[in-house]
Amino acid sequence: MKKDNLIVLETVHIKYTADPETRVMTIGDLGDCVRSGKIISHLFRYKRSVFYVSNYRRIIRPFLCFLILKSICRGKCYVQDIKGNRYPVTLFLLVCHFYEFLKEGIQIPFCLLRHRQAIKKLNRTPLRRRPVLNLNNPPLYLRTDRASGILAGGPMGHTAGVLNNLERFSANPVFLTTQKIPNLDSRISLHEIFLEKQFRNFDTILLLESSALIFNEALSKRGDLSFSFIYQRYSDYNYSGALIAEKFKIPLVLEFNCPAIWTAKHWAKGLSYEKLANEVEMVNVRLADVVVVVSQPLKNELVSRGVDSDKILVNPNGVDPEIYSPGVDGSEIRRKYNLEGRTVIGFIGTFGKWHGAEVLAEAFGLLLRQYPQSRDTTRLLMIGDGYTMSEVKRQLEVNGVTPESILTGIVPQEEGPAHLAACDLLASPHVLNPDGTPFFGSPTKLFEYMAMGKGIVASDLDQIGEVLQHDHTGWLVKPGDAESLMHGLKFLIDNPETRQRMAEAAQREVVDKYTWKEHTRKIIEKLKERCSNR
Repeated sequence: MKKDNLIVLETVHIKYTADPETRVMTIGDLGDCVRSGKIISHLFRYKRSVFYVSNYRRIIRPFLCFLILKSICRGKCYVQDIKGNRYPVTLFLLVCHFYEFLKEGIQIPFCLLRHRQAIKKLNRTPLRRRPVLNLNNPPLYLRTDRASGILAGGPMGHTAGVLNNLERFSANPVFLTTQKIPNLDSRISLHEIFLEKQFRNFDTILLLESSALIFNEALSKRGDLSFSFIYQRYSDYNYSGALIAEKFKIPLVLEFNCPAIWTAKHWAKGLSYEKLANEVEMVNVRLADVVVVVSQPLKNELVSRGVDSDKILVNPNGVDPEIYSPGVDGSEIRRKYNLEGRTVIGFIGTFGKWHGAEVLAEAFGLLLRQYPQSRDTTRLLMIGDGYTMSEVKRQLEVNGVTPESILTGIVPQEEGPAHLAACDLLASPHVLNPDGTPFFGSPTKLFEYMAMGKGIVASDLDQIGEVLQHDHTGWLVKPGDAESLMHGLKFLIDNPETRQRMAEAAQREVVDKYTWKEHTRKIIEKLKERCSNR
């Protein structure tokens, strides 16, 4: 059937149920059509097009988006946000955004020059020895990445976990953020920042400009306060934490989760201004008094680039055992998806390239094909959505197990524990890095699984294989190997007593070693070690 309408989703995380006459694609798919030249076949093809976004004010590259949408639609074209507000894409709107596009483009060379000079100035800044730390003052937490609208996943859990526990060791923190975070303590002073005030048409420049914007926001929020230290969750091109720390001569803690250039090269489409991105990354780790990394491979990477080993703290991710625990009730979720009386294999995540969700889908297919008697008694519950979902669906369809699989899509962060509680065993099928380098992640889901008191099948991969002990707190399998994963799943399905023994051991261990309280305590202790007290 010919599809006369087009729905374009800002991200895969925006849910939309299309009718048979409507074609659905993401803005990324539309961009791929433009780059490949296939957009020609779509010109003026659709009677109507709607661009669904989380927030109209935060659309990135609006002129190009609107121009493409208008060029493939011979009828009415709209932008609609998640609240239902609708904005028509008219010729007048295109002219306004074209003017904005030209004005921003002219400013780019001057903007790049200004930031290169700022980075050079920071690089000439002498390193401070044992800066003063006064924990009677509130810390300032900076979350500076571009708002994605996705209110679930490991980064959200990490941010809330650290913020909620900082007050145990200092005054209540002040939180400057580009988007609100679920499960945040109400006593935390939260201030949301809109980065998209300028350079919306050039997202890399927007991220660079955010450093000055966040610096000025910090000045305005400071008032009569004196911050005890800056805690920044590092994001590409941003050096606001270093600016603020240098301005007020206070310590800087940098949370460094991945090398920007490597990540963009292997898991995205590369970085614009790669040399500048590297310079920003290095000036941050150079000026930080403490650099917190989640794994030993990340520390090794930074040391190889000349960073002082003594200031790097290897601190794996954690969990809040009051939110994730064996006592969480998953019965409502089991009823919702008709899971009563069945053994449920669970997975939660944002379906990133490193998560191995597609390997789990293939392993589930192998399981039901080799053991057809399991088809009526076993189900796969995959919670979340993201980049590899299309491959997950393809694997399920190829293996003929789509009817036995439940794909929930993104669920709110606060609903994650109940979904995990509905499962009998949980999978962490992470895959090797594509270039053979060590896996540098510390999967938040792993610690959540442990806290839920569920049997775990996981890839024997760097930190995962260090946190879990085979046949004691989890069942370890070969990374990226669907058959090995299938056998691990089958073993735990067939051995519920062993599964329960491992689940109880894992739950005890995570409460002893891997809570966000313990994670935050280690940061403060490292900071005290590196600073002097007033």
